Amino acid sequence: MIKLPPIHIGKLSMLLAILVWLALLFVDLVRLFGIINTIDSGIADEFTLILEILFFLSVYSFYNYSINKNSQNEFLNLIWRAASTGILSVGFFLLIRLLYQLLGDSKLGEEPFLLNFFYHAKFAVVSIFLISSSLLWKHLILYQKSKQVVKQWQAYEFAMLVAMFFIFFNKNNLDYSFLFGMVILLGLGLVLSSNLKWIPYLTFKEKWKSLLFLSLIIASCIYLFWQTLEFSNSEIYPVNLTDNLFLISLFGFILIYAIFSFLVTLFNLPTSSVFEQKLTEAISFQRLSQSIQPGENEEQVLDILMDSCMSASYADAAWLEMTTHESRSLLQDRSIDPETRNELTDLIGKQKTALEWAAKTQTEKLSPITLRLSHPKFESVLLVPLIINKSVIGKMVLCKEVRDGFNKEMVNIITTFSRQASIAVENHRLLNQAIQNERYQEELKIAQRVQKALLPTRLDHNAAFDICAYSNAADEVGGDYYDTFKLDEDRFVFIIGDVSGKGTSAAFHMAQMKGIFQSLIQLDLGPAEFMIRANSALGNCLERNHFITASIFIIDTRENSIRHARAGHVPTLMHSFANQKSEYLAVEGLGLGILRNKQYEKHVEEKTFMYQPGNVLVLFTDGIVEAKNEKSLQFGFERIRSLLEISHHLGPHEIQAKIIDSLHNFVGGDGMIDDDYSIMVVKFNEYQKN
Repeated sequence: MIKLPPIHIGKLSMLLAILVWLALLFVDLVRLFGIINTIDSGIADEFTLILEILFFLSVYSFYNYSINKNSQNEFLNLIWRAASTGILSVGFFLLIRLLYQLLGDSKLGEEPFLLNFFYHAKFAVVSIFLISSSLLWKHLILYQKSKQVVKQWQAYEFAMLVAMFFIFFNKNNLDYSFLFGMVILLGLGLVLSSNLKWIPYLTFKEKWKSLLFLSLIIASCIYLFWQTLEFSNSEIYPVNLTDNLFLISLFGFILIYAIFSFLVTLFNLPTSSVFEQKLTEAISFQRLSQSIQPGENEEQVLDILMDSCMSASYADAAWLEMTTHESRSLLQDRSIDPETRNELTDLIGKQKTALEWAAKTQTEKLSPITLRLSHPKFESVLLVPLIINKSVIGKMVLCKEVRDGFNKEMVNIITTFSRQASIAVENHRLLNQAIQNERYQEELKIAQRVQKALLPTRLDHNAAFDICAYSNAADEVGGDYYDTFKLDEDRFVFIIGDVSGKGTSAAFHMAQMKGIFQSLIQLDLGPAEFMIRANSALGNCLERNHFITASIFIIDTRENSIRHARAGHVPTLMHSFANQKSEYLAVEGLGLGILRNKQYEKHVEEKTFMYQPGNVLVLFTDGIVEAKNEKSLQFGFERIRSLLEISHHLGPHEIQAKIIDSLHNFVGGDGMIDDDYSIMVVKFNEYQKN
């Protein structure tokens, strides 16, 4: 399949315009040759008029494409394009006039073919100026376009298209139909010329430039129109190309819009500075609104605030102070030295109005105030508070060298700026806090995974007993710990502990506790000796305000015995299958880390208990017994005893589930248990000894 090259509308239109103009020139020169030699050329005038219309359309297509391609051009660039085209057109006309003045009365100066060639060249130049300028005006007119304006321009373009073909009916006669068409087209041009919304957006400097360019366009338009009228009086051209409703109407439209633009721009000059100031304020407000981004700091916002406020108030100097809980620190200053700043601070501090202003506690009533100063350089200042969450975080001081230099409008816009800056700073702080909280949450999730890894996934036991355990943290991490350890085929160690407090600090000490307990268990110590050594080790690493409670059991399944020591932990509940009663094991002991000397040995007690098959041992932490319901009643020891007596015949997992379910029902469906809680259930079975 043959791939066709892309069609370039601009180049194609330009090529077509050149070919049509050459054809138009050739046809008229042939006709002129026939007139001079009294020979009938056989070329009708209508053929020339068709070529003229084709030339208009091709030029229109070329410039419409060219201008639309660069639709982002600024207003001044558009006006300059029209002015430069006018200057080149006038220059071309003047160059031809100069040439003929140099030729004088020579034979070449009266050569009709040369005159016709330059006539066609002038016609082309005038057409290019008028059509390109009208399309440039189109972009200015359709700035901030509305549906009504678009319809007006479409009506004008349609009327101009009709004007191209009007020559077939009018035959270049200045009659009533020509005048009627001219009135309609000029009326549409006047309506369109009222669309000058682009002018207020020019700066003061740009307005002066536009006045110069518009003057050049007006002068070029008048000169080219005068030259066109001269062509109308000449009889040496076979077909008059310029006596055309289309071209004459374009002259009127270009001239009217240029004059209107010139006058409106001239009348807008006195208000340019005000508009520029308001535009600067709007841009500054936008910058303040968009200044906070992730990774940026407050100083950037306050820097924009300083510049914006100084620009809005025409201040000569300024500085900004931020207030912290400890002190007041200078953050930024502009056009002022430290010595002068200290002098102004002293003068401000002596004024009663400033002292009352600074002492206000109701921040909603705290607004900027102006002060007069007796200073050799600065005679007035404006104090602007910066408020976040009803707290004053700082103030900005604007200084002027004139007395009463801050008017109401300045104060209002500066108040708006300061409020927006305060919102931006608050958003920045909230964003940083949210990022920090998210980081903490991620760290806590990691800590939670680490802590879960510290608890055993498998509990050591043999056929003599079944065991299960469960732990839940009040926060993401907690300080409860349990573990089992197999000493030999018949002896097992159970341990459960609870670090004082909760959260990350409790979890940290829980990790320390696991390491120490794991090390001591391998020494095969008795329960009392285990607690003594654990207290000594933990005393070196626990913070002074922390302690650990723990219970340790050494189960001997050959002897059916339980050796037990308790370090301040909640008592352990045992259900006797023989007596069908549940009792708490009476063993005294002091928490680990409370006494960090040899005196601790006096507070450790070890006891040995015998068990029988069917007995149940329930170890738990104080988070269960101290859990409260909505009436502030505790779950309590007796409730656990009653639950065990009811469900002792069940397996360890069922007993554990009964206690935990009862706990949650007691607290309430939506109730939160304030502390970490853990539970371990051991049930002894019939055991065949070797």
